[in-house]
Amino acid sequence: MPVSDKVIITCAITGAIHTPSMSPYLPVTPEEIVREAEAASAAGAAILHLHARDPGNGKPDQSPEAFQRFVGTVRDKTPAVINITTGGSPFMKVDERVRPAATLKPEVASLNMGSINFGLFPLLNKYKEFKHDWEPVALEATRDLVFRNSFQDIEYILKTCSENDTRFEFECYDIGHLYNLAHFAERGLVKPPFFIQSVFGILGGIGTHQEDVLHMRRTADRLFGGDYVWSVLGAGASQLRIAAMSAAMGGNIRVGLEDSLWAGRGKLAKSSAEQVTMARKIIEGLGKTVATPDEARAMLALKGAGKVGF
Repeated sequence: MPVSDKVIITCAITGAIHTPSMSPYLPVTPEEIVREAEAASAAGAAILHLHARDPGNGKPDQSPEAFQRFVGTVRDKTPAVINITTGGSPFMKVDERVRPAATLKPEVASLNMGSINFGLFPLLNKYKEFKHDWEPVALEATRDLVFRNSFQDIEYILKTCSENDTRFEFECYDIGHLYNLAHFAERGLVKPPFFIQSVFGILGGIGTHQEDVLHMRRTADRLFGGDYVWSVLGAGASQLRIAAMSAAMGGNIRVGLEDSLWAGRGKLAKSSAEQVTMARKIIEGLGKTVATPDEARAMLALKGAGKVGF
């Protein structure tokens, strides 16, 4: 089967958006993250997008030491490509955010392609009781938060991680972020194939209407032609609807509890693997095949699992 019929599923295991009070299934400890990663890989995820958390209170932790507690075990227990975030948390500065990827030299690191307002404060209307004091404080603080990803910040991450032959999941929250990527491509700081992750549904970024999805795809086609691999993530309830659109349009899919806590209307997902399985059904229902980790490596021109720093 030709590579064009292969669909990469990325699974984002825990992230920094959802807090422990929002779901009992959100992994926090290294052991929980490993267990979730192993299950997601077995369900069909070719790429595992990883964040770390403080095992005591679930707060995002972007220290290399926090990642070292589980990335080696994930590598040993799964064949998946490991993708380490450089986004970290919107409250962190770029030098803190890049440290795990710079230290651990993964095959892939995520890279936000522009600054945005990053509004999570509407979640305070839904959740009234919290396990930890930091949770409502962090949500309220996003009312006046710009998630900084300046040209200087982006260039710093590119140069820091490219020295290790790490490639990037370029997270584009709006149309201007595609143009930012084109700017760095014109300067020769990034090389194709570009792995573009279009993000829909974060307050402050592009919406989740079908025209928004089409607009992102058309713009990427115009800017990058055949030099990119397109994937989507839909936040919250839009996750699988947008995933289905991407798969039908020849794109790839990202799911996981970082992006959505749900497995249907009013039904909490009990694991990221549950969402991977749902995405797989969409892909196979369209007559396509889920890409294996090695197929994903070939599609994205990755250096291979044997050349990471963990």
